[in-house]
Amino acid sequence: MVKSSMSRMLAGNGLFYPIIGFASFIAFLYLSFGDLWVNYNKEINLSFVERNGTQFFVDGKVFYINGWNSYWLMDHAADYSTRPRIRTMLQAGAKMGLTVCRTWAFNDAGYNALQISPGKFDEKVFRALDHVIAEARRNGIRLILSLVNNLQAYGGKTQYVKWAWEEGVALSSSNDSFFYDPSIRRYFKNYVKTVLTRRNIYTGIEYRDDPTIFAWELINEPRCMTDPSGDTLQDWIEEMSTFVKSIDRKHLLTVGLEGFYGPKSPKRTTANPEIWAADLGSDFIRNSILSTVDFASVHVYPDHWFHHKNFDEMLKFAAKWMLSHIEDGDRELKKPVLFTEFGLSNDNDDFEPAQRDKFLKMVLDVVYKSAKRNKSGAGSFFWQFLVEKMERFNDEYGIVPWESTSTYRLITEQSCRLAKVQGLLSTQIEHVKNFCSTKN
Repeated sequence: MVKSSMSRMLAGNGLFYPIIGFASFIAFLYLSFGDLWVNYNKEINLSFVERNGTQFFVDGKVFYINGWNSYWLMDHAADYSTRPRIRTMLQAGAKMGLTVCRTWAFNDAGYNALQISPGKFDEKVFRALDHVIAEARRNGIRLILSLVNNLQAYGGKTQYVKWAWEEGVALSSSNDSFFYDPSIRRYFKNYVKTVLTRRNIYTGIEYRDDPTIFAWELINEPRCMTDPSGDTLQDWIEEMSTFVKSIDRKHLLTVGLEGFYGPKSPKRTTANPEIWAADLGSDFIRNSILSTVDFASVHVYPDHWFHHKNFDEMLKFAAKWMLSHIEDGDRELKKPVLFTEFGLSNDNDDFEPAQRDKFLKMVLDVVYKSAKRNKSGAGSFFWQFLVEKMERFNDEYGIVPWESTSTYRLITEQSCRLAKVQGLLSTQIEHVKNFCSTKN
């Protein structure tokens, strides 16, 4: 009733439509530039993470990582309806004592694409990535940013080959031509340079100068099955890692490997899950030993690699798999090893929630024991964490950690155990000090 009278009064004076227009304009400004009014200068000061031998260091102190994957951060930050999930996830991670999040810094073609076509970028999505980095910084969380996908999700190497084919410059329609086609290599180098030299609109810091970024990852789970010798992938890693370091020598760099041993490795028959793992064109030692690669990465998915083992057998293999790579880090690579993905599917025929906790505990225990003994096993990253109402983005491995008391306890206990080894980081004190003291 009051609204109706007011509308008639304003309309009668010719003010109604101008006011609505002005309100719409203000709404547009907020949706387009609202984040510029957020104070991103309240972040905790972060230092660059460095490597010395098999260990990471921050401000002269050893740094072990209890981390997680949320690949979807940039994608959700690009839509204002889902952008609040980024803050929710990063704040929750900080409250659990987690210190590093691994996420995608790519989306090639498709919905919310960062790179629409070779060298053409969507500024709206770049601002979404700016937001993710700025929000991580203000919550004291560092990021591993992956630069391209071996898989088709979010474009990946398939999209690069498609672009070259459409422009009539492709050497082959094979997805693996991503690794050897000169035109595609130029596409990717241009992408890398654009991302690394991007100036964040919220912080004013170029990505290559921002300590919020823990490391760059060249490619998620690289495989080049058309050349099982591994020479093609090795050449690509050498070229691209050298290129990244020519632009950015402040950040650490990793390849993004799953950890399989290649055809010339003595461990191909003793440590790989099965025979096929040696024929994927990758090799953990050979790919990781390059001087331009700062640390090695390993993924742990026994239920994905085996189809005829029971849970206890898979658990035993996973522990052996992790210890094998820690041994490699200590003896061969003399570099840290991060288990950048690990998880257990809830689609397994015999799945029970207790199995997931048992698997997670095994991984966390191996990392903790490595840290206590000053070994190269430097941290682990859950795959993957979601927030509420994200069922569509769950790939059967995802969890909302605070929905399970037992899982949440495992996560926070690991944060406390690693804090005992290294001491609390300045970024952890606010959230972790109290709940760690109650666990002593």
